[in-house]
Amino acid sequence: MQFELTDALIDDLLFAMEDQFGTLFLDTQEGMVVSEDDIDWADDKDDRFISIPEWDSADGYRVMERFAASFKNPLIQKRLTGALNRGKGVFRAFKDALAPYPEAEKLWFAFKEQEMKKELRFWYNSLREKWGLERLGEEPEETEDLVLEDFLFRESLAADETAAETLHRLCLEEAAGGPQAPLGETPWLFPGEPALVAETSGGEFAAYIAGKLRGEILEIAALEVRPEYRGLGLGEALLTRLLETPAAKAAAEILIDVPQTADGFSRVLLRGSFTPYVIRYRKGQRKK
Repeated sequence: MQFELTDALIDDLLFAMEDQFGTLFLDTQEGMVVSEDDIDWADDKDDRFISIPEWDSADGYRVMERFAASFKNPLIQKRLTGALNRGKGVFRAFKDALAPYPEAEKLWFAFKEQEMKKELRFWYNSLREKWGLERLGEEPEETEDLVLEDFLFRESLAADETAAETLHRLCLEEAAGGPQAPLGETPWLFPGEPALVAETSGGEFAAYIAGKLRGEILEIAALEVRPEYRGLGLGEALLTRLLETPAAKAAAEILIDVPQTADGFSRVLLRGSFTPYVIRYRKGQRKK
């Protein structure tokens, strides 16, 4: 029997797929999930009751593996990989590894839901093919936007200087043996003009970007994100917002240096129509 896969039914099916304690079916006539014990099979007409998509602990583990492998934050990725390699108590260990990072945890829940929805849509499309109907297309993924909603982006204040300098020193320590400034030779400054800050919903300083307009050239002196918030798109979000400021729009040229340790950010710049300008090589190490 044909039925429509509504949002409400999707929620019910996702919940039922994780139920490991009973055998559940979909009542296609009523559009609801029912237990096998509640079905009178003698009264089953026209395949009214059908099996819901299978989802077991092995499926859940594979989704955790894919999430950990794709996570962009090295600090959190290491914790997740360690949890998966424990052997026993993997699911609890994975949950505990995410607990200190609510933004990453939110990404995990969104990722898991999308993976389960993909399985659900595959199941539903298989039924549509039997009914002689076209398959449904894939839904767009919006996990990064979902997480960024939890952050506040605002203009920097003089009161932010201590937090920005603390983060800057942390980045210098991480890049030990590299350039004195995390973003190449541009002198560090804060707050600068323009300068923006990202903070969590709880008011915690998470990241910042600072630049200086010199004539017609805007030099971005710093773009730094706290380690626990990397991989969430904060750097790109700050850069995008800075490019919309009056100072950026007034500039004929915008320069930003990217250290070797943050070379992956080059892909963000290329998407934003930046082009490579100078490649700097260095031999030896400066004396501190």
